[in-house]
Amino acid sequence: MHQTTPLGEFLRARREALKPQDVGLPEYGRRRVKGLRREEVAMLAGMSSDYYVRLEQGRESSPSPQVTEAVARALNLDEEATEHLHRLIQPPARRRDAANDQVSPQLRQLMDSWPASPAFVLGPALDILAANAMATALHEGFAAADNLARMVFCDPAGRAFYQDWERAAHSCVAELRAAYGHDPESPRINELADELCSASPAFAELWARHDVKSKTQEGKHLRHPRVGDLHIGFSAFTVNGAPHQQLVVYQAEPGSATAAAFERLRSSAARPKEMTLHRSDAT
Repeated sequence: MHQTTPLGEFLRARREALKPQDVGLPEYGRRRVKGLRREEVAMLAGMSSDYYVRLEQGRESSPSPQVTEAVARALNLDEEATEHLHRLIQPPARRRDAANDQVSPQLRQLMDSWPASPAFVLGPALDILAANAMATALHEGFAAADNLARMVFCDPAGRAFYQDWERAAHSCVAELRAAYGHDPESPRINELADELCSASPAFAELWARHDVKSKTQEGKHLRHPRVGDLHIGFSAFTVNGAPHQQLVVYQAEPGSATAAAFERLRSSAARPKEMTLHRSDAT
C-alpha cells in the first residue's frame, strides 16, 4: 500500500471532481471510476501515465514547475488552487508557535477603538484569538465563540446565525484548506480537521473535496438572536509581524437597518457586566 501524501490527496480529489466534458473529452458508456481516469489527466498534462500515478501515490514529490503547471491546467485549477498545488509540492518553512498565537496589545487596542464595528483576529485554523466588545456581542448566541469552523459545523446556533449556511460552510472549509496548504504539518489544523470530520459528516464531505479559497470580501447575511437580520460587508487584513493572523472587520452600510441593529448591539455591549448579570438574574 502506498503512502498517502497531502499532494496525492489533493490531486486525487481534484481529478475525481472533474467529468470528461469539463475538459473537452468524450464520454462513452458507463465509467467505472469517479471523475477522470489517471491516464486521462496524464494525457491532458502531456506526461506518462506512470509518472502521474507516482504523483498521486506519493512516490514522486518533486515535479518541475513546468510539470506542475501542466497538471494544474489538466485539472482545470484556478489561480488560487494552482498556488495551493505549488505550496504542497514545496511547502514553506514551518511557522513556529502557530498553535499558540498571541495578539499584540497594539492590535487589541486598535480593535477596541472601533466601538461600532465587530472586529476579531483569526489564527490559521480559524481560531478566534481576540475580539472586541462588538464581535463578542455579535456571537453571543454561540455556546463558545472560539473557532469559526467549530461554530459553523458543531454549534446548533450556526444554522440560524448564518442565513446562507451552505455558502458559509463551504467557505469555511475552503479557507481552512488554504491555510493547510501553507503548513500541511500544522498540529493545530490537523487536530481540528480530525475533530470536525468525526463530529460533522457535512464537514468531512467538504474537507474531502479539497476546495481551496482564502477569505473573500463578499457580504454576509447573518441573523442575530436579539437584533435580527444583518447584512454586512467585511474586510480581512494580514497582520504585519504575524502574517499567519488575519484581522476581520465587519461593517454596516450607514443609515441601514443593519447599522441600527449594530447600534443596539453596541449599546448592550457597552453596559457594565454587573448590570447585565443583575438584570438576567431578575428575569
